[in-house]
Amino acid sequence: MHRFPLLRGRRASLALAALVLASACQWRSPENAPTPAPSTGPTPTAASPASPGAPSPGTPGGPTTPAGAPSAMAAIMASMGGGSGGDPSPRPYGMVVTPFARTQRGLVTTHLARGRLYFEIPRAQLNRDMLIVRTLRGTQAQVGGLPFTTLAGDRLVRWERRENRVLLRGIEYRNVVGDTTNPVARAVEIVTYAPIVAAFNVEAYGPDSSVVVEVSRLFTGGVSDLLPSAARGAADPSRSFVESVAAYPQNVEVEASQTFAGGSPLGGTTSPLGALFGQPPTGTELYHYSLVRLPDVPMKPRLYDERVGYFNTRQADFGSREQRVRRVSFINRWRLECSDRREGNLCYPKRPITYYVDPATPTVYVPWVKKGIEEWQGAFEAAGFKRGIVAREVPRDSVGILRGENANVSMVRWVPSATENAVGPSTVDPRSGEILDADVQIFHNVTNLNRDWYFTQVGHLDPRAQRLPFPDSLMGRLMQFVVAHEVGHTLGLRHDMKGSSMYPMDSVRSASWVHRMGHSPSIMDYSRFNYVAQPEDHIALEDLVPRVGPYDTYAVMWGYTPIPGAATAEAEKPTTDRWSRMQDSVPWYRFGGDEGILGPDPGEANEAVGDQDAVRATALGLKNIRRVARLLEAATETRPGEPYDDLQEIYERLVGQWTLELGHVARIPGGDYKQEKYVGQKGDVYARVPRARQKAAVAFLNANAFQTPDYLLDPGVLRKIEASGSIDRVGAAQRRILNTLLDNARLQRMVEQEGLGADRDTYSMGEMLGDVRRGVWTELARGAATDPFRRRLQLAYLEVIGSKLNPAPAPAFPVGLPPDVARLLAPVNAIDARALLRGELVDLDREIAAAVGRTRDRTTRLHLQGARDQIDRILHPDGAGRRAN
Repeated sequence: MHRFPLLRGRRASLALAALVLASACQWRSPENAPTPAPSTGPTPTAASPASPGAPSPGTPGGPTTPAGAPSAMAAIMASMGGGSGGDPSPRPYGMVVTPFARTQRGLVTTHLARGRLYFEIPRAQLNRDMLIVRTLRGTQAQVGGLPFTTLAGDRLVRWERRENRVLLRGIEYRNVVGDTTNPVARAVEIVTYAPIVAAFNVEAYGPDSSVVVEVSRLFTGGVSDLLPSAARGAADPSRSFVESVAAYPQNVEVEASQTFAGGSPLGGTTSPLGALFGQPPTGTELYHYSLVRLPDVPMKPRLYDERVGYFNTRQADFGSREQRVRRVSFINRWRLECSDRREGNLCYPKRPITYYVDPATPTVYVPWVKKGIEEWQGAFEAAGFKRGIVAREVPRDSVGILRGENANVSMVRWVPSATENAVGPSTVDPRSGEILDADVQIFHNVTNLNRDWYFTQVGHLDPRAQRLPFPDSLMGRLMQFVVAHEVGHTLGLRHDMKGSSMYPMDSVRSASWVHRMGHSPSIMDYSRFNYVAQPEDHIALEDLVPRVGPYDTYAVMWGYTPIPGAATAEAEKPTTDRWSRMQDSVPWYRFGGDEGILGPDPGEANEAVGDQDAVRATALGLKNIRRVARLLEAATETRPGEPYDDLQEIYERLVGQWTLELGHVARIPGGDYKQEKYVGQKGDVYARVPRARQKAAVAFLNANAFQTPDYLLDPGVLRKIEASGSIDRVGAAQRRILNTLLDNARLQRMVEQEGLGADRDTYSMGEMLGDVRRGVWTELARGAATDPFRRRLQLAYLEVIGSKLNPAPAPAFPVGLPPDVARLLAPVNAIDARALLRGELVDLDREIAAAVGRTRDRTTRLHLQGARDQIDRILHPDGAGRRAN
């Protein structure tokens, strides 16, 4: 998912960089493993204390010294904090690269002498695109906060010699001209001028006009563009050092310690994160840098299609014949090419996608991590590749070389973090979308999240889960699921939030169907465990856990199958379009991404199981929550002498599951089902949720969400974990459901549905608001006493409506947010809803006034009088027209 920048300044003052999440990834195979340099030079690991090989001096050569640089370069050098203000004066090679230097030959020849690192850059490597990939290697900060991985950012660069200086330029491919003969290419030069990231004096010239430059400050914090994004100031050069370097034919690996006086870039005491985690005022981090040359010939790209869920690389093509700037997107994918070796209709790839298992992985989980990686092999067979993806363990004698930080080693890494998460980042060639490296990050505490999810969703079905802790075999299987999901991201696949709603409800409860198809068609869906399955369904325990499913296989087929005879991405379009149209007849091939959880389709829900009718799924899920609630005490009382921490955590997660499932129902009113379609496909993209289903959803919420869930209020549990808090907990959950149901965007859609549809077909906003009011204030019609839980719900109802009639100022979003994200996050001003919401409060005030006189319970009467006062304040926030108390 993301890497973050990190280096320090030697003389330049550094501003606080904004937190940036950048996609990161690279792949490797056994054939591509780091290998020693040819025998004509020293071993590639000579400078690394942890690697074999002895230091070896370089071979001095006769320097060639061009004329001095113009005076403008002095200003550049001064601003970059490098070199003196005068013209550089290269020295003889032997005076710079002394016999005491530890030299290695590879992509560039490296010399490490007296703490200074020199790059000897061959002429052939100048003006070539290279990636600098940065990874956190050591810290005292808590990994898993913000930033939340060990990944520290990528930068595409190019070395360029200018007289006696070498410039490091930042390269981008956002603006292009597909046809370079187009005259517009001249104009595009205006917006493709590469910034100078750093400038270096040429210290000496080597054989064949290679240039020798000292690059220490690139890795110890002297270049502002490569500083950690959360840095509080410049690194201290007296406490920052290059630790080791290793050179290989296609990459160079450097490690350096950087010390920041303001604390760790991941959160020192000068930052809120540092205060939270108690970090010391001085932070020292160890960072790993990979300098990698991009492939000489870019991979043939495949054009992105919104109907299939891939991460993508975007460009603006100014050379298109279309009468606009053409937005071009390529899917992110590995380069898989067939070798001559075949097995039936399948070919073995020249270089399979290879992931290594981090040697730091707990031994008990290693087999399960490998299974999670190779679970994708069947999907690649659908694309025509035999063993297209493989898992490897790092041999003991290669631990110092085959490391996840290296940009030519893809690895499932184990991260010591209390954060309950895992991520699947990737590094991509911006020219083609080719994935170059991948390092899945498994945070140690994701095991706790697995435990809580599994227990609260299907613990009643699995005897192994009814006593904590889980046996290793069960937790291992859950870890396989996590690994397979994150590996899917590093193959280029996005979350598919639509998948689970495409299976019929009866199928999700069918043991034979689930065994063959899974309970969701995609492991990339946030559909964890089959919480709708009932005991009488007899679903096999293995089939309660998600696995690579039919959609995943279809998506890999769509993205990775070679298309013979198509020489360009455009030539592939008829074939990929035909594949996309398979979704018309196979519903579970349809895709809905992360943005769907903010959109109109209730079928694109987070953490959902079951078809588009969330009422049926949630009714079954609530039955299971009742069953799980009865298991809480026995499951968590397995460690005598320990506090009730497990009981409290699992209980709160169960309340969260209750809220989550009912939230799926709250998305139905005002909903529109969506199937992404392109021109030429029959039917509409959006289809309104039927009126009867919308109205039934509100009735279900009134009966289940807005009635107090007594089964979650067992005194035997509550008296062990708290003296009070259950009213606040349930009230907060109910308020979240109300916020979802009365979301401004939902209300606005209901207004439009009413405006565009016949009255008999529309569940109007006015009717919905009336149904909700009567469900929340049921006691008014009966004159009944109102218990404390219902009183809290009713006050929450008034607060939610009050926040819409008298809204707080909209929050400011970060500058530079992608347009599609900004559009989704932008607040919706439901102007038409305001009059109806005011009318609801006026009607409610009248009903409360009538009910007060019928109410015998004093507490209820005072509650109702207070509610009238609150309504008065909402309707008259400035005090004008407010009733006298």
